[in-house]
Amino acid sequence: MDLVGFGYAALVTFGSILGYKRRGGVPSLIAGLFVGFLAGYGAYRVSNDKRDVKLSLFTAFFLATIMGVRFKRSKKIMPAGLVAGLRGS
Repeated sequence: MDLVGFGYAALVTFGSILGYKRRGGVPSLIAGLFVGFLAGYGAYRVSNDKRDVKLSLFTAFFLATIMGVRFKRSKKIMPAGLVAGLRGS
């Protein structure tokens, strides 16, 4: 079972809900929930076949890229810098 992948998916999903409650951005909520779902589905696929990592890698790369750009613009560690470096470790 890909516990790291499921934990990452839960963290992304929880973060999108928390961000919505703090800022009220509906598009960010929808995007965060969608990426969290993709990460969770990717973790499910990896749990069934250890070689099926394409979706998990794509999701992590996509989110790291988006958050990396946001971090570069804002220079704020939370949440963009944290999320950009999270899956890379």
